[in-house]
Amino acid sequence: MSTDRESAQAQAELAQRLEQGVETLIAALRWAVRAAGGDLTEREVEQRVAALLAYLRRRLAGELEVDAYGFDEDFTEHIYLPVLRVLYRRWFRVEVRGIENIPDDGAALIVANHSGTLPIDCLMTQVAVHDTHPRGRHLRLLGADLLFRLPVFGETARAGGTTLAAPSDAQRLLAAGELVAVWPEGFKGLGKPFADRYRLQRFGRGGFVGTALRTRAPIVPCAIVGAEEIYPKIGDLTALAHLLDVPYFPVTPTFPHLGLLGLVPLPSRWIIDFSPPVEVADLGAEAAEDSLLVFELTDRVRETIQSRLHVLLADRGSAF
Repeated sequence: MSTDRESAQAQAELAQRLEQGVETLIAALRWAVRAAGGDLTEREVEQRVAALLAYLRRRLAGELEVDAYGFDEDFTEHIYLPVLRVLYRRWFRVEVRGIENIPDDGAALIVANHSGTLPIDCLMTQVAVHDTHPRGRHLRLLGADLLFRLPVFGETARAGGTTLAAPSDAQRLLAAGELVAVWPEGFKGLGKPFADRYRLQRFGRGGFVGTALRTRAPIVPCAIVGAEEIYPKIGDLTALAHLLDVPYFPVTPTFPHLGLLGLVPLPSRWIIDFSPPVEVADLGAEAAEDSLLVFELTDRVRETIQSRLHVLLADRGSAF
């Protein structure tokens, strides 16, 4: 009899702890939704919390749906974008211009300047497109192979819509009508010193233009102001970069001097601007083999972005 009472008491204590755990989880979700969602009403907060709880139930039940590239739309909508949204809205206070230049449906290739030491500009562009486009389109990023060699980060990026920056993958995504983004400066732009801020580096050999021509996808130039100031690169530990097999190991005013605290980005004000698309459909897929045409289009896109950067910098005023 005593054993039955002890068992019932243990079950009651377990149920109480589970109830407290659920209440703590719901309270944490409410806080996270408010932090990421801006000025939401209580009803909107509760609706989003309910959606998150439904998402967690699906995960616990093993319901998982990804495409051929590893993109997990359920994870992206409920975890990936809401986490990034805190930086986007609260920290960088991103302003978006020209979102009407991104088509409502069908393929388009967004081409942007790259900067900031770490590729946070790519992530903020993803949020900008999804949150301000009337159709809430998902932006599929093309990432360097280094990203996919990193544990956790590589898997998370792939689930959030990033795939390897290979022409074959880019062409398949565009052929399927996806919205794809590329940063053709690569590590040359991302890791340039602060003294060269907002000066575009070479756009490679124009591979993105060839991809757009073969798929007849319009090219949307994108100028990003704000990323240059988040980690001002004032030096480079080259020997350490070689040892770690990375393109550079940056020195900033806060890193590595402040350790992990130095990884907190400075709260610069951002503007992400989408210019009118460069239409290439009428040129035909065979135009991708015309090296002179590819060079001209590459230079045209690059000059468009550079000129927009000058305008946006003047409009923004103070970086902070």
